[in-house]
Amino acid sequence: MDLDLLTEYYMPMVMTACLILGYLIKKSLDFIPNKYIPLILAITGAVLGCFTQGAVSIENIVYGAMTGLASTGLHQSFISMVEKNEVD
Repeated sequence: MDLDLLTEYYMPMVMTACLILGYLIKKSLDFIPNKYIPLILAITGAVLGCFTQGAVSIENIVYGAMTGLASTGLHQSFISMVEKNEVD
């Protein structure tokens, strides 16, 4: 599978905003269950994707949502790397 297509449409500004939002939700808003964080970040990413590109289109919505979800995976990868180093 060629991942060059995914990295071509990756939106760094959306990724950063979703990472920060996800962290704030997880650490500050206890009334929101963790299982809803990816959904919130996908919707936020879709909206921010349209905003940063300056147009509402299905491509901007999909790539923004994909980037928002990728921020969840990036956070989980970082946490597992940190926890692994703490155990060693």
